[in-house]
Amino acid sequence: MTNSASVSIPSPDVGTPSAPTQSQGRDLLLGIVFIVVAFFCVAVMSSFGKAASQVPTGPLVFFQNGISLLLFLPFVLRGGKAEIVTKRLPLHIVRALSGLLSQALFFIAVKSIALVDAVLLANAAPLFIPIVALVWMRTPIRLAVALSLLGGFLGVVLILKPSAELLQNPAALIALSAAAFSAVALVSVNRLSTTEKSDTILFYYFLISTLATLPFAYAQWQTPHGMEWLYLFGVGVFMALSQLFIILAYRHATAAQIAPFNYSVVIFSGLIGWIVWNDALDWVSLLGIVLVCAGGICSILLNASAQKHAFVLSHGHNAQSAPRPSL
Repeated sequence: MTNSASVSIPSPDVGTPSAPTQSQGRDLLLGIVFIVVAFFCVAVMSSFGKAASQVPTGPLVFFQNGISLLLFLPFVLRGGKAEIVTKRLPLHIVRALSGLLSQALFFIAVKSIALVDAVLLANAAPLFIPIVALVWMRTPIRLAVALSLLGGFLGVVLILKPSAELLQNPAALIALSAAAFSAVALVSVNRLSTTEKSDTILFYYFLISTLATLPFAYAQWQTPHGMEWLYLFGVGVFMALSQLFIILAYRHATAAQIAPFNYSVVIFSGLIGWIVWNDALDWVSLLGIVLVCAGGICSILLNASAQKHAFVLSHGHNAQSAPRPSL
């Protein structure tokens, strides 16, 4: 990274050949397939969270992170102590707690609003990243990026439909606040990725999140019944699967090439919400979704044109940057 204070999502690798080889084309296709599968897993995880409407948030996020920790632990420990040694624990804590808050706020919100609205608003992190970078590291926002953010936030307004009812049921605002915390996590991971391996970042994220949610899980514990057990395990397993496929995707393609496919989660969430909960969207909400996706993608591509390295993180998910993942 040319400047440790710079933040971008994402950027092309330096020295990309003008004419990609057949092998590179296959790698890119695999990268796209893996990232789309990853965000299908995110949509399924989110739907399990919505289905678990009777489960308190504390146990829900505890199972999400605890199961992911157990599933990833063998991969991390295979490298021995070196994989978990870090000199940046405070930044790991900031990343974990901001990501954890994003997840908790999303699970609170998705119980009260349409799945696609909750997922889209919580995944609006690309609209907040330049703002977080400006406040945290004094990274200026270019005019073109500012215009893309303006379009994205206009879409957010169309989805929120500001009114007195919004204050009575602030679930949409809660989902949007999840995106703000996700942006903080994104910036934190971008800084961590300059020195830490992806396995190390994942380990500390799931470990700190599991320990942080344990007291809340204990205080709010209600023994799950029937399908609630499935929902809890589903949230954890599909969270882990999403991380695995994100890592695989970035083995085959750069962030700049595949980051726009993150928004496939909106399509999957819309279909699941329509099939399972009969969620219907009016034209105003559809226009808002288009604007948010366009604003996020433009922000990604515009930043990509100005930076050498990058990261990508959707709602609650690990960012990938140089160095390459070791999983």
